[in-house]
Amino acid sequence: MSRVAGDDERRHARSCAGSGGARKRACGFREESMSRINTNVSALQSIRTLISNQEDLALRLERLSTGVRINRGADDPAGLIASESLRSEIRGLTAAIDNSARAINVISTADGALGEVSKLLLEIKSLVNQSSNDGALSDDEIAANQLQIDSLLESINRVANSTQFNGKKLLNGELAYTISGQNSTELQRLQVFGARIPNGQSLQVAVQVTQSAQTAALGIGLGGGNGLSASGVLSAGNNVTIEVRGRLGTETFTFTGGTNLATIADTVSSFKSLTGISATASAGGLSFNSVGYGSDEFVSVRAISGTFTVNPGDQGDTQDRGRDAGVLINGQSANVKGLIASIRSSGLDVVVDLSAAFGTSLGTSTFAVTGGGANFQIGPEVNSDGLVSIGLPSITTANLGSSVAGYLNSIGTGGSNTLAQRGSLPTAEAIVSAAIRQVAILSGRLGGFQANQIETNLNSRRVALENVKASESAIRDTDYSQEVSNLTRAQILVQSSTQILGLANQIPQTVLALLR
Repeated sequence: MSRVAGDDERRHARSCAGSGGARKRACGFREESMSRINTNVSALQSIRTLISNQEDLALRLERLSTGVRINRGADDPAGLIASESLRSEIRGLTAAIDNSARAINVISTADGALGEVSKLLLEIKSLVNQSSNDGALSDDEIAANQLQIDSLLESINRVANSTQFNGKKLLNGELAYTISGQNSTELQRLQVFGARIPNGQSLQVAVQVTQSAQTAALGIGLGGGNGLSASGVLSAGNNVTIEVRGRLGTETFTFTGGTNLATIADTVSSFKSLTGISATASAGGLSFNSVGYGSDEFVSVRAISGTFTVNPGDQGDTQDRGRDAGVLINGQSANVKGLIASIRSSGLDVVVDLSAAFGTSLGTSTFAVTGGGANFQIGPEVNSDGLVSIGLPSITTANLGSSVAGYLNSIGTGGSNTLAQRGSLPTAEAIVSAAIRQVAILSGRLGGFQANQIETNLNSRRVALENVKASESAIRDTDYSQEVSNLTRAQILVQSSTQILGLANQIPQTVLALLR
């Protein structure tokens, strides 16, 4: 452990052994007179070596004490530049991870509130269904159910208006996208869940109807042996019982011979909230139509007794189905159910409720998304500006429900679809069902946004952070196994050079022998 010279140094020393002057000069030895005392060249060489060894020892001690190999630019200029660049990237990744974690907290808070609203809606649905059994409930019981519904509606509004994160309300519409240029006579309702809005601009959206929506429809003309006389009444002696069936349910009607078409139409239409079918009398006969549009709607009219023959529909002799509208949103084919069109892409996530007038004709309606939404900065690798966003619409009772059937606040006291209005109970059920589905869709979108955009980015950023930190550490941090070895070597060299300097300082004393 006392030897610090390598093999090459030992071979060099042996080859230079001897006292010949030529050999000493060839090996780089300086010849100096032992009789000179003003300049001690050997001591100067020893001092230089000692200083160099002391500087090396100080460097090793600094690296071991700080844990960093590069403490200043002179230690490794290129390495310093590379490590500073990596440190900057580390800070960016750390910020992206923190932002992603906070975004998850925001989404989780909103999703938890939606879960509570969903429970409240299920309780309301249970009360509405219970109240439909009016034969077994007294008026007082129905009134008590209405009071419970009113209380539940207040709770929904309270959740919508009080759910917040860091002082920002989440479900009262504050984080919804802002819309301009909407023609409400064409686009009755817009729900924007995601939009990539160019910086300082707005996102233009065009909704084009390429195929008109249709109701399910069956008709019966006058005369021709179908049960109606040419004068527009049931043929004399033709007492009929018909079954009318639609998406909401089935009802049976009995009419006597001589009943006019207007009476038949009014009677059938008075049950449209139970069947989803209305009837219309005209000079040409009688028509049965579904209340709603789309492929989920159907109408079936069947004679149980008597003669009542309708014109054949597209689903057979006694049944016809509706047709969904065909819609393009910004040139991309939309998913359509009846008059409701939706599209989900990287640049736009929107649900559009078409009006009946617009959805049954061909044309284009436009609007612009000008801002808003909940924006999260989660890293530049996601897109050009590192932002992802989602719209959080209002879930108050004035906004939950259907643009066709109505909204949730209409089933509260003073509304048009309360429990006391017996004929409105099917509509109330449809409204609550639409609200439940609306909340479920929003919750699903939040979950998809969290899982597919936030959490995947968070996981990839964590892996990237590990790799970048490892790279920065390899460049900048101290390798302790190597530096401890270098420290031991430097300590030995400092000690040996110190002793050699002491010997070199004694060389001039040899001149004293000449004075004896």
